Amino acid sequence: MTIARPEPGSDPGAFARPVARTPSGLFPAGPPARPTYREPHPVTGGGVAAGGGAAAGWFLLFGLLGTDVASYAWWTVVAGLLAWLTALVLVRYGDRGVATGVALVTAGGWSIAAAVLAVRWGTSGDWPLW
Repeated sequence: MTIARPEPGSDPGAFARPVARTPSGLFPAGPPARPTYREPHPVTGGGVAAGGGAAAGWFLLFGLLGTDVASYAWWTVVAGLLAWLTALVLVRYGDRGVATGVALVTAGGWSIAAAVLAVRWGTSGDWPLW
């Protein structure tokens, strides 16, 4: 630390203040101005596409198990619940991009099943699930 000398003509008994030095930047003088946060598993387009493709195949397999509209709808509900559980696990422990793709396709699959049920109900006048 450098101590400034008193100016000539000033009070010789006055305490001198230390002169502030500009840090070189080699060693940080303190914490950064703003915190930097980084995602452990960033969401990428490839991850979303992979999750969407896997979920679409999952819904296709479960949809093919149905023999009529009612069984198709119930298999779609089961497939969606299992897909959502998988997406929740992926959000917590895995790739959030894949979980986003799974969730998007699950919403789409349930919407298609609801539309099929509505059309059947509207054309026949009988609720197809029971």
